[in-house]
Amino acid sequence: MPKVTAQGKTVTWEVGANLRQVLLQNKIDLYNGQAKSINCRGIGSCGTCAVELEAEVSPANWKDKARRSLPLHNPNKNRRLACQTKVLGDVRVTKFDGFFLGSGRPTLVDTGRIN
Repeated sequence: MPKVTAQGKTVTWEVGANLRQVLLQNKIDLYNGQAKSINCRGIGSCGTCAVELEAEVSPANWKDKARRSLPLHNPNKNRRLACQTKVLGDVRVTKFDGFFLGSGRPTLVDTGRIN
C-alpha cells in the first residue's frame, strides 16, 4: 500500500485513492485561510487544494490542467490539485502558504524547519 507523507505525518492508503480525501480523512490540513470553508469540495474548480508532489500519481486530467492554467497558478510549476489526483505509489505532499490558493512558500512543517 502506498505511503502518503504530508505535514510530518505518514499514512498508508490504497492504490487509486483520491489524494484530497486521504489528506482530509487523516486530519492533514489542506486549505489556507478562508479556503477551509469556501472551496469547491473536490470538483476541481477552485484551485485551493494545489500542492507540490514528489509522487507516483495519476496523470493530470483536464480539470486539473484547466484550473492550474488560470491566475494565480502556473501550469509549469510542479503543482497538482489534490482533489483531481489519484495515489498510485508513495507520495510526498508539500503545502504552500498564501492567502487562498497556496501560492506562497512551503509551510514550515513541509520544509523540515521547526516552528
